Amino acid sequence: METAHAAWRRLEPVHSMIYFVPEAKRRYADLGLSVSAGYFASRGAALGRASAELVISTFYNFSPALVRQAVDGVWDTTTPEQVLDARYTAADEALRRAGVHELPGLAEVMALARRAAEAACEHAQGRPLFAAHAALPWPQDPVPRLWHAQTLLREFRGDGHVACLLSEGVGGLQALILHAAAGDVPVGFLKASRAWPEEEWARTREGLRERGLLDGDGLSPEGVRLRRHIEDRTDRLALPAYAALGEAGCERLAELARPFGRAVVDAGLLKVG
Repeated sequence: METAHAAWRRLEPVHSMIYFVPEAKRRYADLGLSVSAGYFASRGAALGRASAELVISTFYNFSPALVRQAVDGVWDTTTPEQVLDARYTAADEALRRAGVHELPGLAEVMALARRAAEAACEHAQGRPLFAAHAALPWPQDPVPRLWHAQTLLREFRGDGHVACLLSEGVGGLQALILHAAAGDVPVGFLKASRAWPEEEWARTREGLRERGLLDGDGLSPEGVRLRRHIEDRTDRLALPAYAALGEAGCERLAELARPFGRAVVDAGLLKVG
């Protein structure tokens, strides 16, 4: 399980950079979309003309008011097909700016990631956001094809993570607060990007304290245990994808993925703003 997690983690920057790069913002702006609308429309476009309520349900941890403001009317401005085209074009442009297309091992890392992603497609039940992306055609060019493979693996894991949170009675805002308390992501970034009202954030944080999951601004021992349990279960639910590679294949993917993730980071593709 640790090797599979490493394979996902090291290649994940290849996907997640799409939420930060200027190439994506420009492409969405060309379609008449704001930054916020571009994010929700582009990630939700695989679902078709997704309503705000469907996005709220599948994205899980964003303020419903933020989603409604961004999504309501967006499909009067553009179409899911246009947004998807813009997203894949932006991913290709940004990854090429990072030099991903010139890295040795591109064909092998892409083949391994694709094999895992296609294995995940055999376990799509109960994973709506993943299933929608899995129904999209595979790009022909290797760089966007690699991005698509990692996108599938990310959404496959993400849907499993939401299932774990639900089973443990952890709502979207509660998950954000626990994430912030763990110190993995600055609380200011989570508040700004998810846009929950401050009073609701404070009320929910107090509820988590009463539940024994917070100690001051940090996690209590019970909070640490719960987060570890959820992360471990999330990793286990992601295993059907990586089991297709076997232990040796996961080790090879983790080894090959390191310079790809590093190229994305070194090129500044994950910088906020």
